[in-house]
Amino acid sequence: MGAGERKKGACGMVYLAITAAIFTLDFFLKKYIDKKYARKVKNPRLGGMICIEKFYNKGATLNLLAKHPKAMTAIHSVIMAFVAVVYYFAMRMTGKKLTKTGLAMLAGGGLSNLYDRYTKHHVVDYVRFQTGPKWFRRIIFNVSDFFIFIGAVLAVIGSEV
Repeated sequence: MGAGERKKGACGMVYLAITAAIFTLDFFLKKYIDKKYARKVKNPRLGGMICIEKFYNKGATLNLLAKHPKAMTAIHSVIMAFVAVVYYFAMRMTGKKLTKTGLAMLAGGGLSNLYDRYTKHHVVDYVRFQTGPKWFRRIIFNVSDFFIFIGAVLAVIGSEV
């Protein structure tokens, strides 16, 4: 193995570390929220701008497909398989750091939520914003959701650079 191959492998490890760090961060946050907070009780933070509110989401955003959790788990699994394939091929490309970072974030967040679906049969959400439009205030997020969104944006921007 030459120096270039080692460097390429080491760079790939950075993205795997990002994925693992996001998964781990959200795993432990969800565990903490699950033990410390009661469900559907608002706990204001930052002057009431956000609330910690534990919610078990069996569906997607706004509880879409909540009445069909097995279908939601299957759809989520297929999406994550697609992300894994794109992630694999992106890691083999030179450059494209923004795309790789975005995919690493997307994978970490997506895997954390998928893990919840398989082990708990719901995703633990816990952050609600109390500002913004009414539709936005109805959504309860978790850290993985933020990384999924940011990762998707970075991946798309990176693919155009």
